[in-house]
Amino acid sequence: MASVDLVQYELQEAAARITLNRPEKRNALSPALITALQVALARAADDAEARVVVLAGAGKDFCAGMDLATLDRGNEAGPIDHLNTARHLAELLLAIRKHRCPVIAAVHGRALGGGAGITAACDLALASESAQLGYPEVNIGFVPAMVAAFVRRNVTEKRMFELLISGAPVNAAEALAAGLVNRVFPDAEFAVSVSAYVQNLATKSATSLSMTKRLLYHTDSMPLEKAIEAGVYMNALSRSTDDAKRGFAGFVKK
Repeated sequence: MASVDLVQYELQEAAARITLNRPEKRNALSPALITALQVALARAADDAEARVVVLAGAGKDFCAGMDLATLDRGNEAGPIDHLNTARHLAELLLAIRKHRCPVIAAVHGRALGGGAGITAACDLALASESAQLGYPEVNIGFVPAMVAAFVRRNVTEKRMFELLISGAPVNAAEALAAGLVNRVFPDAEFAVSVSAYVQNLATKSATSLSMTKRLLYHTDSMPLEKAIEAGVYMNALSRSTDDAKRGFAGFVKK
């Protein structure tokens, strides 16, 4: 296993596992950790064997959010500092959304603030039954501003507003009901269940996974007619790929 300081990277059976590795800080997002995550995501994008990416956290929690102790040097920061810090996190969230592979958040313990934002930005989210997700920024006079754009795409408008202004975390069952996560697994079976889920996806066509993700976000907010037309082009393009040709040939032989 290769380690780049704050992040661990491992490729296993077509799945790239990226682990936030600041367990002593509950994997809080320092500028250095955000950069390390961007590097690891780029590495997975360049790894021809990777079909799926998994984001996980070392220790007891997935990610406790932004590391306020390292954020903009506290009260010494000016507007440009704040803009640069905000853009740094925004670039990470967009790197997840634009990644060629499906990116899965494997959430255990707490995913708060920016950690819950990373979960929302991921294409899929799996949670342990004891996990908690929340946006506590309002409790310190802060706004989960970039994160809101992704939460809006996960849950209904009124549920999103309640999540952001209450500052209270929700448990895994509530997160599932709201649409923040896709599956909830028992704590004792979490690692095995996540592995099985991920390996099932990793057996799928790499081009099909990538093109499906691209189509989903390309058509986001498009009018119906334009979304269907985009689908027409993607359908035709996907049928010309090597994976589709092999799949069609195998189906005909049956």
